[in-house]
Formats: sequence, structure tokens, C-alpha cells
Amino acid sequence: MTEVPIYDSARRPPAMIEELIEAWRYRDLVVQFVRRDLVARYKRSAFGVAWTMLNPLGMMLVLTLAFSQVFKSTQAYAAYVLTGLVAWNFFAQTTTQAMRQLVWGGSLIQRIFIPKTLFAISATGTGLVNLVLSMVPLLAVMLATGVPLKASAVFLPVSFLLLAAFALGLGLLLSAVAVYFVDVADMYEIALTAWMYLTPIVYPEEIVPVSYRFWLFNLNPMYHLVKLFRLPLYYGQWPSPERLACAAAVALGTLAVGWTVFTRNADEFAYRV
Repeated sequence: MTEVPIYDSARRPPAMIEELIEAWRYRDLVVQFVRRDLVARYKRSAFGVAWTMLNPLGMMLVLTLAFSQVFKSTQAYAAYVLTGLVAWNFFAQTTTQAMRQLVWGGSLIQRIFIPKTLFAISATGTGLVNLVLSMVPLLAVMLATGVPLKASAVFLPVSFLLLAAFALGLGLLLSAVAVYFVDVADMYEIALTAWMYLTPIVYPEEIVPVSYRFWLFNLNPMYHLVKLFRLPLYYGQWPSPERLACAAAVALGTLAVGWTVFTRNADEFAYRV
């Protein structure tokens, strides 16, 4: 006779472990969420999926026209800007969508059980699809501007994963706050603009005085992750062990903190959204 499993609510595993188990069980739903987001975003667009490629290209053209003469010492400035923009756009869009999807999904989590982390995970998955598509115009611009694609480019999957881990962790943290204070999403978009210009995406980091670099760069988590993305592509260099360790600590540390804070408060979200 098959023994029926007994669920004892008093013997639940820690919230972060329980949420991880449930997220894995509902992994097929993540795929459906990603598919839904992609279809909803592009089905009424005249350019469709191509817009994912045209958007960073358009921003690159504007920034190149505005700043290429100012930073003319930067070789292949268009490629330099685009490598930063592709990484930044993924991060900004993923963290913003993670917040908004949880708030918009309030009616769903009030009706059925669903792991709350799925909203942020699916936003990250959608962002990764867009990130891969954005590599097409990026590689084209690199070839057109004479930036060679070197063997170090095989390191990019590691850069993708660490960037995704950081975006997911911060997205979970912001989502946990946005459930209680919806205005956080709008305030965050303003903060993103300032954060972008504090990160060397548009300008070369060498123009910043050495005395300010520690505060502007070393304490800026996105500096390390953009650098990890830019090094193997634009510079054609393998990241040093120190650079990789720093970026991994930032990304995985943020993910651990974000996951822990989010899952500890997840049971209250259905009553708050």
C-alpha cells in the first residue's frame, strides 16, 4: 500500500529553500510567462522582434553623434557605447519589469497558489532572450567599426549569467518594497538615469580623476558587471581572476540577499498587492 505523504505546516523548510523548490516545480510556468511577455510586446509592433535590435542601435546613433567628437580618443566609439548599452538595457528593463509584473500579477496570486518569485524569474528570462537578440546588431557594429571578435568572446555566457543574477537579486529586492510602496517603481526609473551616468557607459572611465574612481566605480556594482561584459568583446581581453571574483561576489551576493528578503515576506504579498 502506497504511503500518503503528510504535509506538516509546522515543519516547513526555510522560506528561501521552500520557494526555490516551488519555483523549480513551476518552471514550465516560467516558460509560459516568458512566451507571453515576448508575444505581448511584439505582436502589435511594426518591426516585431527586430525592435529589440533597433532600439539599442538607435540609442547608439544618438550618443555617437552627440559624444563621438568629445571622446574621439576612444577607439571605435560606437562599439564602445553599444557594448555598455546592451548590458545596461538588459539590467534596467529586467529590474523594472520584475517590480511591475509582481504588482500587476496581484489578482493572480490572490486567486491561486503560485511562487511569487516566478514574476521576477520570468522577467529575467525575457530579458535574457532580448539580450541574446541584441548581440546581433552589436556584433555587426563591432565588425563595421573594425573591432575584431577574439577568442575571449567565449567568456560571454559567464558575463550573461552574472548580470542576470544581479538583475534578478535587485529585482526581487525592489519588488519586495514595491508591494508596500507602489511609487518605488516610478522613483526607481528616475534613479536609473542617474545610475547610468555614474557608470562609464557613454564616457571612457579614464576621464574621471583617479581620486574619484573608487567612489564612482569600485562602489558601483554595475561598473563591475558592465566591465565584465565589455572586456571580452570590446577590449578582446580575458577578465582577470580578481575582476571575475569581484563581479561574482556582487552578483551572487545581491541574488542571495534579494532572494532571502523577498521569500521571507512573500506570504504577505497577496494581501498587499
